[in-house]
Amino acid sequence: MTEKLFLQDSYLRDASAQVVGITDEGGIVLNQSLFYATSGGQPGDRGVLRWDGQETVISTAIKGEADQIICQPAEDSVLPKAGQEVLQVLDWEQRYNHMRMHTALHLLSVVIPLPVTGGAITAIKGRLDFNMPQAPEDKDALTQALNALIARDLIITEEWITERELDENPSLVKTMSVAPPRGAGKIRLIRIGADDSSADLQPCGGTHVARTSEIGRVRIGKVEKKGQLNRRVHLHFDA
Repeated sequence: MTEKLFLQDSYLRDASAQVVGITDEGGIVLNQSLFYATSGGQPGDRGVLRWDGQETVISTAIKGEADQIICQPAEDSVLPKAGQEVLQVLDWEQRYNHMRMHTALHLLSVVIPLPVTGGAITAIKGRLDFNMPQAPEDKDALTQALNALIARDLIITEEWITERELDENPSLVKTMSVAPPRGAGKIRLIRIGADDSSADLQPCGGTHVARTSEIGRVRIGKVEKKGQLNRRVHLHFDA
């Protein structure tokens, strides 16, 4: 099991770690990881590992067995040995934009209160797929509503509930295609807004900004029909 530092502090940009193993494919397993592993539509982080004057470029991170995170080195990179102490350094610009967009997509699911059937995030844009038989009539109005939510500078916090509590409150789950990770006995919830004025509360294992004002202005772009009932709504940073 890899300790997930990004869940403890998503603003942490560098941290030490120990290499606990190298996979048959050349992936690097650390005892604790700053690097978010690709999941839930959010790409894995990239960055570098440094030790003893050497450096390995990490192109992404993926999930492995037994809740491990595997750092994927760039092609032909030198690899540290098991037991080596290394310094992890994130590509912070990419990570921070993932955090901003991920949080923005949570709010998109507020202004379009329909079941979510899929989603994806990049450092410059994102999208959600909705169970939406008819396209929205006024994208500009939705964009204005979304930016108004962002401008409220709402705080983003996390809390934890048991799997049983989630089963008793199925309306918390907005995504039809991706179920919250189970097996640890507890589920992480992301709340946007204070308890008495929450804009959103849903299970999520991704990284998010601390306040909605950090997102900046956004713009709803193309809405594509994806099947009889599904529509894909694209979201862009508007700066």
